[in-house]
Amino acid sequence: MATYGTRIEADLARLALEAEEIDAIIFDAEANSFFGGGGLIGVRLMVLEDDVDRAAEILREDQG
Repeated sequence: MATYGTRIEADLARLALEAEEIDAIIFDAEANSFFGGGGLIGVRLMVLEDDVDRAAEILREDQG
């Protein structure tokens, strides 16, 4: 659903979604930190397909 340069950014997005009762999971955080967290490998944030539209709206609002 979204890719972030660091685990911290992905965790903040995950927390924003979970505050709105949308389950989210982070992938590739360990690979990102193995390479120094410099964004060589993005940290992926995933939600259920049924929640994608609502999650995208929440994340847009959170950034604004």
